[in-house]
Amino acid sequence: MGIVSLILIAGAIVLQFFVVLSGVRNTTPLNKTYFLQADTSSIAGSGRAISQWTYFYVCGAGNQDCGKPVPDLPFGYAWVGGSAGAPAPLIGGHGKDTTSTYYYYMWRFGWIFYLMGLFFTVSAFFTALLAPCSRLASGFSGFTLGFALFWFTLAAALMTTVFVKARDRFRDAGLAASIGRYAFGFTWGAWAAMFLATVFLFLGCGAGGRSDDRVRTTRGGTTGFFRRQRSRRSARGSFVDNESQRRVKDEYA
Repeated sequence: MGIVSLILIAGAIVLQFFVVLSGVRNTTPLNKTYFLQADTSSIAGSGRAISQWTYFYVCGAGNQDCGKPVPDLPFGYAWVGGSAGAPAPLIGGHGKDTTSTYYYYMWRFGWIFYLMGLFFTVSAFFTALLAPCSRLASGFSGFTLGFALFWFTLAAALMTTVFVKARDRFRDAGLAASIGRYAFGFTWGAWAAMFLATVFLFLGCGAGGRSDDRVRTTRGGTTGFFRRQRSRRSARGSFVDNESQRRVKDEYA
């Protein structure tokens, strides 16, 4: 179970990095990974016919023509310089007057939680290296990964809420929009791998305890058996010695 957990954790880390590094290079799957794709050709400050939201960037089609990398990227940075034509629910006074309060803070916290989930998942991977040979390491890794899963669950939930609602707002305004299947697939695939790894780590810890108990019980039973056999042989030997001594006495008498 420890080895299976290691494989699952490693897979989750790779999937999370695919999402975090989306738009960094023009290679598959990074150039296909984005949270939302929308028609922004009619929005004044966009400068792009199509905008794609990634973890650090707002890019054009195929994650090309990206802007500058920005931590906690405000949603409205896709139209910095003029928001005329953008869906009204998305616009507000945050992020250089481009983003509403709801979308600004929802994705900002989602961004942070995603990074926290990645950090603790990597930490859990290193602690889980000893899980195949140590119950304590398996249990500690399970707690660490469970902590990572908590933050990553929040991140995945906020990500899904923000970008699905934003897609609906674009469609309500008559603009084509779709969510990114790669980013969502990688995110929820990583979540599933983390969840299964957490379960396996705790099962490995508990199963190891039951196995040790069986070994101790078996050893105790074997020891008891040999002790009983030795006692029987000792009793039998004493009986034979006493009988021999009585015969000798009878002969002399």
